[in-house]
Amino acid sequence: MGTMSEIAENQYDILIAGSGFAGSLAALIFHNMGFKVCLIEKGQHPRFAIGESSTPIADIILRELALKYNLPWLQDFSRYGSWQKSHPEIVCGLKRGFSFFKHYPGEKFATDYNHKNELLVAASSDDIQSDTNWLRSDFDAFLVNKIKETNITYFDFTEIVSAKRDEQWEFQTYRLAEIISMHASFFIDASGGDGLLKKIMGVTSSSDGFLTDSFALFSHFDNVPRWTEMLQKDGIPTKDFPYNPDNSALHQILDEGWLWQLRFNDGRTSLGLVLDNHQPSFKNIQTEEIWNHIIEKYPSISKITEGASLSPQPGKIIRSGRLQRKAEQCYGKGWAALPNTAGFVDPLFSTGIAHSLSGIKKIADIFYHNRKNENLLYLGLKEYEKKIFEELKLMDLLISGSYKTMAHFDLFNAWSMLYFATTIAYEQRLLKGELPGYFLNADSLFISDIVQKSYSDLLEIIKQKEPSVEDISRFTQLIRERIKPINTAGLLDPLFKNMYHHSAATL
Repeated sequence: MGTMSEIAENQYDILIAGSGFAGSLAALIFHNMGFKVCLIEKGQHPRFAIGESSTPIADIILRELALKYNLPWLQDFSRYGSWQKSHPEIVCGLKRGFSFFKHYPGEKFATDYNHKNELLVAASSDDIQSDTNWLRSDFDAFLVNKIKETNITYFDFTEIVSAKRDEQWEFQTYRLAEIISMHASFFIDASGGDGLLKKIMGVTSSSDGFLTDSFALFSHFDNVPRWTEMLQKDGIPTKDFPYNPDNSALHQILDEGWLWQLRFNDGRTSLGLVLDNHQPSFKNIQTEEIWNHIIEKYPSISKITEGASLSPQPGKIIRSGRLQRKAEQCYGKGWAALPNTAGFVDPLFSTGIAHSLSGIKKIADIFYHNRKNENLLYLGLKEYEKKIFEELKLMDLLISGSYKTMAHFDLFNAWSMLYFATTIAYEQRLLKGELPGYFLNADSLFISDIVQKSYSDLLEIIKQKEPSVEDISRFTQLIRERIKPINTAGLLDPLFKNMYHHSAATL
């Protein structure tokens, strides 16, 4: 690691701000491409970060990045089995798929033989090939150690105070009570928020235009009971489940939003409420009051938390502002922002890791092919921005529709199949080696058309205070017909009774 005087003298090809997994991975990739890289971090690792889950798309891209950019160790993190074999000390959780259970106010969870209030969508055929729940504090710290082992210049406790650019960037940074100048030809914002872009670039972010309007309350907990055991104690059959839902991205669907449960191997569980701001406002209510009000409203949800305790880190329930944001631009002369800095919608379908990785792949490919041609480089970045914004638009439609249906699980079930069908189609595109295009096939006229039409149809149905059985049935059949050309998993087949044993493309 360089000294302070060396920083002042050194010229970097690329300076990256933010050492979460995306920033660190980008630094490793650009270093292996031959760039002189500096990674800075305003905090220090290990640090608390929200639990996140991977998906088959994320795993495919991880393997591609590992192969193309000579990071063979990275491939181990693309499957649960290889992760446990190579790095069992880095905490993660087994994620077999997406699980959804619908709850109603004042009622214990109940279902029937046809799983009317349950939906399980497997993303892998077994535990070895499975996705993972990432304990971000562990995984991010591991990647930073890789940065140090690779001798990439890395500085923590370093904050960018200001920046100016003529032929190159000159950053004024503050570290340990000292102002240091850093110089770089290109800057990448991997901070994961909108504050840095606004401060040094004057680029603002806005939630205007988003259909989704949600916020989150979350923390890590110890001693969270297993949902499957709770079901069995209540006499609810689980024998025909395609997997144990505790080993998944577990969604408890409420009228106001949903509760996530991501279980890790060390006994911790990430719990988070994501609530719809279209519901009565919570703005003037304290965080703990909102948490307790929602939890206590649903008896089976209350059972999940009554014996649990907050983990020492972070030791409190954290409340976000509105989750939706999009920067007015995500590239400019000498800079670009990774996807989670450029914008965000909502964690409902675990798109965060995959979207970030797809953005890293896009930017790395642009530099890989055009590093010696500035005109082509910026044409590539212009296309990158267009892709990011169209991807956010598609995700917003898919997620907004989900919130509008949460009070009516049959509608939620039908609507969510648009997401799963779209995801499977994109997985197949990647596995065939086709040009990756836009994340989730946001560039597909077929995909955008069926999602937009279905959203309009959904709005007509939910205008009614209580959608009729006939309306829900017609809408379900409409979705079934619309996804037919890309439905390779039998989604919405009544014979499956909401239990899908393997929906992902063969990995």
